Formats: sequence, structure tokens, C-alpha cells
Amino acid sequence: MLASPTLAQTVGSSGLPVPRFVSLKSDSVNVRQGPSRDQAVIWRYVRAGMPVEVTQEFENWRRIRDFEGGEGWVFHSLLSGTRTAIVAPWATDNTMFDLHAGPDDTTRVTARVEPKVQAPVEKCDGTWCRLDGKGFSGWIAQASLWGVYPDEKF
Repeated sequence: MLASPTLAQTVGSSGLPVPRFVSLKSDSVNVRQGPSRDQAVIWRYVRAGMPVEVTQEFENWRRIRDFEGGEGWVFHSLLSGTRTAIVAPWATDNTMFDLHAGPDDTTRVTARVEPKVQAPVEKCDGTWCRLDGKGFSGWIAQASLWGVYPDEKF
């Protein structure tokens, strides 16, 4: 599934690789302090489709990390294997990012997006990823995204 030879992975109790990127399935996802419904809710996500990284598994619970570094536990059924990404959430200025017609910066620009735009990722070739968002689509440099690993192909 993941093609990054530098990524140290294990296989979790789900049979899937850990770490891995997934997305939130719902507009309301409670994040808990530990892997149990008895654990305190430490915050709630309110953005379906947001990418998160699964960093640990315990039975039906997944420890996740978001693009800001926040970590906690969520029940597995609140996560989706659908891949999404956030454009350059680390950018501190109003830099726009070009989407191209093909996986090459010499191809026609199809759209420009702001940092922190979230979009589904159709595929990545290890250098470029194809985004398909509401009102825009095109290829963007993979290094400009949070939600995919460097050199990852899918």
C-alpha cells in the first residue's frame, strides 16, 4: 500500500500498516485521552474528510495525530480509508499553490489554492499528487501536502 522505503512501519491489530494516513468520516468525532469510551473527551473534530495519521492501534481504537500535532484516540468506525490532504498548513503567508494539468510544473495551471485547503487525493506518483476538490482539480507537488508521505505512491 505505502511505497516509502524510509517509512518505518509495522502492522497494526487491524492488519493495516501503522503509521498510515486516513480521514475523518464524520463532522463530529470525539477524541479521547485513551482507548476507551470511559476515557475523557479531550476535544471534538467538526470537519469530515480531514486527514489524520494513525500512529497506534489498540483493539478497535486508533491513536491519531492531526496536522497541528494534536494526538488522541478515536473509535475505528469514525475513520475512513479515503485519502485527503491539506495544502501547506505550515505556510504563514498568503502564498498560493498552483495545481497543474499534469504531474509536471511546466504543464498548464488549472487552479490556484490557498494554504490549509483540504481536498481528496486521487493518486500520488511519489513526487506529485492529483487533488480533486470542489471547484478545482489538478496536480500539486507532493511536498506541498500534509496527509501523504514523502515518496508515497498510490
